[in-house]
Order: sequence, then C-alpha cells, then structure tokens
Amino acid sequence: MKHTFSLALPAAYRVQDVLAFHSRDAESVAEQVSPDAIRKGMLLDGVPVLLAIAMPKGRARSAVCDADIDLPRARKIPPALAARIEAAARNILGLHIDPAPFVAFARGDELLGPLVARQPGLRIVQSATVFEALTWAIIGQQINLSFAIALRRTFILQAGRQHKAGLWCYPEAADVARLAVEDLTTRKFSRAKAETLLRFAQLVAAGELDIEEREENPIPAICQNLLAVKGIGPWTVNYALLRGYGFADCSLHGDVAIRAALQRLLGEESKPDMARTEALLQRYSPHRTMAAAHLWASLAFEG
Repeated sequence: MKHTFSLALPAAYRVQDVLAFHSRDAESVAEQVSPDAIRKGMLLDGVPVLLAIAMPKGRARSAVCDADIDLPRARKIPPALAARIEAAARNILGLHIDPAPFVAFARGDELLGPLVARQPGLRIVQSATVFEALTWAIIGQQINLSFAIALRRTFILQAGRQHKAGLWCYPEAADVARLAVEDLTTRKFSRAKAETLLRFAQLVAAGELDIEEREENPIPAICQNLLAVKGIGPWTVNYALLRGYGFADCSLHGDVAIRAALQRLLGEESKPDMARTEALLQRYSPHRTMAAAHLWASLAFEG
C-alpha cells in the first residue's frame, strides 16, 4: 500500500546537511542515502513502513515522499498512520525549527555571529520519531560516535523488523520491550545501557511513560517524567528534546563537542566546565538549540 505526498521546502534549503546527518552510518541497515534521496525503514503503530524521500532538483522547491506500507489486507491507510508518516518525513527533513529568528538574534553576537554568517540556513535535522531520538540518546551516552553508531545498528537488528523490500525498520517501544538484557550485553552493550534501554521501552510500551507531546502532556511534564527514569539524565533529555521534539531552547551544556567548540571559539587552553558552558549558552535563550547546531558545525571549519 502506498502513501505519496509532497513537503514544501524553504528557499536556500541545505539538502547536503540533511543527507550528511542520515548517512553517518555507512553500513546502516535502516537507512539508505544517495545524492538525491533518503530511504528510511521504521515501525509506526506496529506497521513496517519504508519511506522514500526524493530531494528537489533544479528549481523544484518540494520533496516528494513515497511511503510503502506493509498493510496487505487493508483497503485504506488509517488516518493516524498517514499523519505519523508525514510527521516522520518533516522530522527527517529538519522542518520544525525555522533558523531565521536565531540568525536575526545572533547577527551582532561577538561569539556566534561570525559562525551564523557563514551558514545562515543551517537547520536541526531530527530523528524520524521521538522514540528513535530517545533510544539513540541513551545508546550514545558517554561513548564516542563511531561506537554509538555500531551499537545502534546492532539494536535495530535485535529489536527491529524487516520491511518486505528488505530494509530493516527502526523498532518501537513494544519491540524493544520484548528483548532480554542479554540480547544486548552479548553484543557489546554495557549492562547499564542495556538496562536503561529496556526499562525505558517497557515503561513506554506499558503506557506508564507518555512521550508524545500534547496540550495535556507538555514538554516540561515529559522532561520531569523522563528524568525520573533510572539511567536517563539531563544530557539525554536535552538531546532528545532537540532530535525528537524539535524543541527550540535545549541547553546542551553537558555535551563534550559543544564544550570543545566553545573552547576553540574562545581561544582557551581547556574546555569550559559545564557550569560555565551553561552560562555561556544561556545568553542565546530562547534559541539555544540553534546555537548548539552552529557550535557543532563549527568543529568542521578549518583553522
């Protein structure tokens, strides 16, 4: 069953940033990225979905999205599932946070102003779903990126399911909740990380932890409930707010790369500690998410 739709893209949309984010794992089992398209496998409402996003060419200003849905007996796509697919596509394309307000805010800033001037269209690209963002944040706690990527691949193979087209689908909470700790610890996960992943997934699957943002479940309540889960701390929550919810004012003061970027910009011999980093970032509120994006990007600049 197919669901096809288009998403309008803003002027000066940075296609390469999106492709780079989703192609960080050259051996990915759930994503395939080419110079002009992204294919993403994911489980949504228990249904395997293969979402193909064709990037615009020439003067085109929209991305064409084609979802192949494993619902062989259904006559039509449930509206809620169609809405989730379209939301995932917007996340993947980084369409939640408009960078323009931060560009205007930081234009005259001594520290970040020059960075923003270099790439004013920089966006925050997100994970397809909130659950993916949170599990990726847990997986990435206190380890380097290459090892985290390898663990993520293992996690998908252990908990995910294959789409009929062959690509693996990133799992949902119910799929992860069925795993045993040993399913992960025998594949290079630390026991603490495995237990946190399963504890989180089991709470979500049982309906005891609501991670969907709604009027009656706002971001502050979600953060408080997440922090009550053993193994989930402020860095994990803030990273998930950024990659999962597209929240505009995340403080990533606990992020090592953010502190390294600030050290470089400040021309100092050591990284600022977390308290000073938090204070430095506070001056960019309510745009700290975009500040983090520019700090991360600055590490790729020469000199």
